[in-house]
Amino acid sequence: MATTDDSFNGLTEYCDDCELETLHEISVQIRTESVKEENAQFSREPYRVKECQRCGNRSSQRMNNA
Repeated sequence: MATTDDSFNGLTEYCDDCELETLHEISVQIRTESVKEENAQFSREPYRVKECQRCGNRSSQRMNNA
């Protein structure tokens, strides 16, 4: 589970690369999943993106699969 850190712009989460709890920058991105141009407007999904501030490892997870 993520916990807040003393920093105002990050969360402490487990990093698979560092194998430690490290400060992460968290953002939400809207991604288009359809490759067909006429349906692209109906296939946008939110993704939670986290980036380790120690090693730079970046990962994302579709939010309705969380």
